[in-house]
Amino acid sequence: MKDNQAMKITPLAACHAVTRSALVAGLLVLAGCATGPNANPRDPLEPLNRGVYKFNDVVDRALLKPAATAYRDVVPSPARTGVANFFNNAQDGWSIFNNALQLKGEAAGNSLMRFLVNTFMGFGGVLDIASEMQIERSTEDFGQTLGHWGVGAGPYLLLPLLGPSTLRDTAALPVDGQGNLATSFGDVPVRNSLIGLNLLNQRSRFLEASAMLDQVALDPYTFTRDAFLQRRQNDVYDGYPPDDIEPVPPDDGPLAK
Repeated sequence: MKDNQAMKITPLAACHAVTRSALVAGLLVLAGCATGPNANPRDPLEPLNRGVYKFNDVVDRALLKPAATAYRDVVPSPARTGVANFFNNAQDGWSIFNNALQLKGEAAGNSLMRFLVNTFMGFGGVLDIASEMQIERSTEDFGQTLGHWGVGAGPYLLLPLLGPSTLRDTAALPVDGQGNLATSFGDVPVRNSLIGLNLLNQRSRFLEASAMLDQVALDPYTFTRDAFLQRRQNDVYDGYPPDDIEPVPPDDGPLAK
């Protein structure tokens, strides 16, 4: 079966997984050095993360933002919607697996129906027929699956180029990369082209939000971090975290206090 072949862990993927695991281990070692008396308990790596934030911001302003702006201005809106639909459909396919692992039968069924309808009736997912049929989307990734079964989020991590994450979500990246049909092609040029297109699509959708963030946030780093952690907590618990789970506390200001 083609789907089973796409799910195989190739030697290259295994190499990437080992590399990511080594990176995570290194970050954990650095956590002991980065923690200070005023550190946010969810962000013990804040000094390191702020350095990565500056790097990402430079790359974004120099490359990603101009490219995403050109993509938005040149590519017609219907075509951009089709691109977004295509990648959402691929995510729906991966959500079948994760909803099933979380024993969410109805959500798994909805994800399956969405994937089949949009793949075969929506030209590979370019058209979102399933939403017009009011089939609910239940997006789940492997990080959410780990969280569902009690794996804690761990410290906040800001990954180079990839952006906000946590230790749990970073460890789940190799599995998510192999499970998402849009990024698991064996043909390297095709896979890289799809990854680049998805990156452009996602960045173009947040152009206005990032501009507003620059204007209203006193400290964009803490605003982005707290918003991400709050969203991921809601994602894992479907908006209803248990009473014993503390809400993500807002940070009062930047690192230097």
